[in-house]
Amino acid sequence: MTDTASGVSTAAAGPQADRIAAEAKRRRTFAVISHPDAGKSTLTEALVLHANAITEAGAIHGKAGRRATVSDWMEMEKARGISITSTALQFPYRSQGGETCIINLLDTPGHADFSEDTYRVLTAVDSAVMLIDAAKGLEPQTLKLFQVCRHRRIPIITVINKWDRPGRDALELMDEIQARIGLRPTPLTWPVGIAGDFKGVLDRRSGNFIRFTRTAGGATAAPEEHIDPSRAQDAAGIDWDNAVEESELLTADGADFDPDTFLDCTSTPVLFTSAALNFGVNQLLDVLVQLAPSPPGQLDIDGERRDVDAPFSAFVFKVQAGMDSAHRDRIAYARVCSGTFERGEVLTHAATGKPFVTKYAQSVFGQKRSTLDTAWPGDVIGLANAAALRPGDTLYMDTAVQYPPIPSFSPEHFAVARGTDPSKHKQFRRGIEQLEQEGVIQVLRSDRRGDQAPVFAAVGPMQFEVASHRMASEYSAPIQLEPLPYTVARAADPDNAEFLQKQPSAEVFTRTDGVVLAVFSTKWRLEGFQRDNPTVHLRSLVAAGD
Repeated sequence: MTDTASGVSTAAAGPQADRIAAEAKRRRTFAVISHPDAGKSTLTEALVLHANAITEAGAIHGKAGRRATVSDWMEMEKARGISITSTALQFPYRSQGGETCIINLLDTPGHADFSEDTYRVLTAVDSAVMLIDAAKGLEPQTLKLFQVCRHRRIPIITVINKWDRPGRDALELMDEIQARIGLRPTPLTWPVGIAGDFKGVLDRRSGNFIRFTRTAGGATAAPEEHIDPSRAQDAAGIDWDNAVEESELLTADGADFDPDTFLDCTSTPVLFTSAALNFGVNQLLDVLVQLAPSPPGQLDIDGERRDVDAPFSAFVFKVQAGMDSAHRDRIAYARVCSGTFERGEVLTHAATGKPFVTKYAQSVFGQKRSTLDTAWPGDVIGLANAAALRPGDTLYMDTAVQYPPIPSFSPEHFAVARGTDPSKHKQFRRGIEQLEQEGVIQVLRSDRRGDQAPVFAAVGPMQFEVASHRMASEYSAPIQLEPLPYTVARAADPDNAEFLQKQPSAEVFTRTDGVVLAVFSTKWRLEGFQRDNPTVHLRSLVAAGD
């Protein structure tokens, strides 16, 4: 549809608008968030397995002869058994109710050192699955990620994982969720059998007993048997009676599921699973299809919502290189916010106003890629050879829009990076530029240290390990890192940079985005400086826990 006065396309109309709305309604775009070792990548693999997108799950990391999960593809991830970078997985799923949806699953790093990567992913989802270890309950990183979800108004589905192992009491975990994060837990399933003796779950909506059967190593989907409540006691004995009694207590306490409070981010539906054994995974997929929100349209930088049937728009939330050692290309992950994406279209890059050709659009499934011709709101598209794109960039057609930028977190660790091989100078500069553009590391520069010794700034020290590993393995430019004694960073006005540089307690750098950073060894040094120099204004940066 075209505005005849301006000649600019506006929202789609008629059958095309209906098609866009219908396709958007079928999408479920969510992230899995958790503390490290809660089983996040294992759950991701189990979800893909139960949707029949793969035939056999990758087993737990680090065991001889076992596969790594589809979502963990970096060599460091396979070696350490943790997720270091986020990945996108798209697959169809037909629920038990007969509805077929397109699942866009974004796996995130659980380790606190990679909070920035996780934050970027959370800008691109409509809901989140919060995974909790049955034995450990809510852990620090889980709490931090929950705060991000709360700030962004992202509805949360809670999954209590590892119920096949000894753990805490189920009611106790419900109390902890409500007390520590303020969400009202409303269990949809309830465990039959204590933690470590997982027989199945009571489906609190149907009243049925869903009994699970173990499979060898949990590599294939676990068979389920739905048993009528009248026969459940014979099947599970006293464990069924206990589950029914506790479920009735939950109902009496007002803990039954309420879709309005879930979407309002004041309650969280809860499910019990064992991702490693593929128990309870089907229930989670069905809940995502039935209850999780579809794309609602995206708020632009002015707080106005761009409807899903508006002309095409998307924002880049992640850039990743090194996914395929045979091709030195770079993938920009973009979340489709409105309209229809067609490969080959020429889009506008909002940051520069320049055209961006989408000839090399791809659908991404972990490390695997395939040509993508069409995408709809909620989908994640991979744009190859996207050298001009950065996380937070907006792409659009016809009607201009710009989505809010993604902030960089306040770094707490600093180190000077120097190449160990002088003959690799070009590779050194190119590698650092690439890692900086991806957001793997923040790079700071100053006249005092020069271009040969840029300073790496990170939320956590493991980012240094990733940067060092990739510099050596992908760019053949090994580096040596010299730690600096700083732990606190503040944004400063450029006019004050010269004065700050003369202070014995501070050092001043310029970040690639132009922000001037003053760094201090401790918060007490910072407080002392501010007390002695009240006219020098220093601004706080976004912290990893905010």
